Amino acid sequence: MNNCKKILVLGGTGAMGVYLVPELVKMGYKVHVVSLDNVKSDNPNIVYTQGNGKDAVFLRELMKNKYDAIVDFMMYFTKEFSEVYKIFLENTNHYVFLSSYRVYADKESPITEKSPRLLDVSDDKDYFATEDYSLFKAREENILNASGFGNWTIVRPAITFSKFKYQLITHEADVLIYRAFNKKRVVLPEAAMNIQGIMTWAGDVAKMFSYIILNKAAYKETYTLSTAEHHTWKEISEYYKELIGLDCVWTDTETYLKFFDMPLQRDVKYKLLYDRCYNRVIDNTKILKITGLKQTDFMTLEQGLKKELSALPKDTVWPKTNTNDYMDEWLNKRY
Repeated sequence: MNNCKKILVLGGTGAMGVYLVPELVKMGYKVHVVSLDNVKSDNPNIVYTQGNGKDAVFLRELMKNKYDAIVDFMMYFTKEFSEVYKIFLENTNHYVFLSSYRVYADKESPITEKSPRLLDVSDDKDYFATEDYSLFKAREENILNASGFGNWTIVRPAITFSKFKYQLITHEADVLIYRAFNKKRVVLPEAAMNIQGIMTWAGDVAKMFSYIILNKAAYKETYTLSTAEHHTWKEISEYYKELIGLDCVWTDTETYLKFFDMPLQRDVKYKLLYDRCYNRVIDNTKILKITGLKQTDFMTLEQGLKKELSALPKDTVWPKTNTNDYMDEWLNKRY
């Protein structure tokens, strides 16, 4: 049992954290969760603290609790990460850093942990000059690799869906679930229609995480946390149609990008161009080997979506977005 060991989970109320925290408690750990949300615990083995996990002063005070491991779900820009990473590495036995499968370029299929990263092979100077998600995650991986410490693990989850977090190409729940529940069509970029995408249920990602924590064989290693199952984005859209009645319309990329205000439009462009329009087929042999899990232990995409979507309250209030207004306007002129 691990009941004497304490795990700090930064950003632990998000899509993956909500499944990882109870998984860790089930394994016998004491879990301390830091979140911007004000959350109350009904479990003596889970403590929630409201705070800013990027604030160095707050973090140094937190480290006085002497955690055996830290799981870091926070999203830092490169400069932010450079200012706090040593706090973690110097104050725990094991630091697990959340990167992303989006760091991978489109050079190999299937993708393994040794596949080329966009940061290392991109020749798009405008893109390379940005702090796009796939680039700053790779830059932060480099910081850990060059740190001189040996108590870290990098994890690169593929697209992960959970409770209030769903994806369809570049759309998130505030567009696609909102539109499905309100009987509105959703517009998708036809450039991605026949591209292979990959989505993993957060409960399965949590299982993978749990086997890595404080596993010395995982130190100074990188793992892609993903199912090996893959489908075209058109096939994935058909799962949403079957499960919640989502009706899709496909259009050209230029038109599609106009549904987003800047700077979101730039982010969507790079997500589409340098991820969703890449065939994402994952070889997950490495993570299966260290965890002892099998591909058959994971939920299928259809099963996972059905589980989460069937539990989603139909009266969920989604935040208002200009994207939905622009889409309505465009659709009303054509249908």
